[in-house]
Amino acid sequence: MVDLANNSNASDDFESAAVKAVDELVGRAERAGASDVHLQMCGSGEMGEARAQVSFRLDGLMAPVDEFSAAVAGRVFGRIKYLARLKTYQDSLPQDGRIAREKINAAHDVRVATYPTVTGEKIVLRFFPEAAQSLDELGYQSEPRAVLETFLKSQSGLLLLTGPAGSGKTTTIYSCLRHLTQSGGRHIITVEDPVEQVLPGIMQTEVNEARGLTFATAARHLMRQDPQVLAIGEIRDEETARIAVRAALTGHLVISTLHAGSCSGVLERLLAMCPDRYAVAAALALVFNQRLVRRLCAACAGEGCGDCLETGYKNRLPVSEWARMDDALRAQVREHGASVFQPAEPLAESGKVLLKENLTNAAELERVLGS
Repeated sequence: MVDLANNSNASDDFESAAVKAVDELVGRAERAGASDVHLQMCGSGEMGEARAQVSFRLDGLMAPVDEFSAAVAGRVFGRIKYLARLKTYQDSLPQDGRIAREKINAAHDVRVATYPTVTGEKIVLRFFPEAAQSLDELGYQSEPRAVLETFLKSQSGLLLLTGPAGSGKTTTIYSCLRHLTQSGGRHIITVEDPVEQVLPGIMQTEVNEARGLTFATAARHLMRQDPQVLAIGEIRDEETARIAVRAALTGHLVISTLHAGSCSGVLERLLAMCPDRYAVAAALALVFNQRLVRRLCAACAGEGCGDCLETGYKNRLPVSEWARMDDALRAQVREHGASVFQPAEPLAESGKVLLKENLTNAAELERVLGS
């Protein structure tokens, strides 16, 4: 990483050194396989001066990798905000922007988010994936992959993906959309926050709440564009929930996410936003609940090596459970509510399959799923 304080060009061309520092930081993160870079002003360092800590998110976990002095951090932060078309002088309010890959010699476009903290400004860089992966490439076991593929052959119905932040829900949606485009013949529209990948052949919309373009507003108007498939990034409110349910009931294939901890929790939340049990039970086709666990590094079998930065892990795999709605279950839901909507196999069973195949280890499963 470039040290601007000791760089031979710093006195003559400090801005050039800042440019090089940002480019090298992004390149280093991409080579490591990081999904995010966090830069946080964090008070005094060893020499009694403020420092900015640099961390990478690797396979879902934060890993400190470097520090910048306050002087260097100021230049680096300014360079990042300039590239993202943010106000370089503004550090007391959050800002969001985006950097095109060619501006920083990167393999990915970068989303930039700044935020004020009690110790100073924080900046997070998130790398947008280069292309949507196929369902095979996501690493699903054969049964959950087949469940998703069967749903995607349907002409109507609602698929809800759930799981905590960082559990791969958006990645799975993009893979489903890629699968649908490869099948061809359907008009597909998305409402996203933000659009992370531009998919050829799909009409994509990015919400802008500051201008009044919410998920609900976009979805309501986009129904007039006659979609056959509607992907909504997240169901956050009652209106969006009702639109998703109504669209699924009227012959559309609908894919979205809804935050909950379980399959029955998804249905419980959906019923809270859309209390009509008959409509919800008729619209809902599949709930997919997933987590991501780290895969054992193939190069060292989990022992730790240069290829995995001594962590023993490289890349991640989905652990999933699902519940499919059929006529018998619909009748039970109408009678008894969400509690009867349970997966055929719990997450722990999916985890045992990965353990048996030596794709992860017990410590990682316990970290993600609990004991």
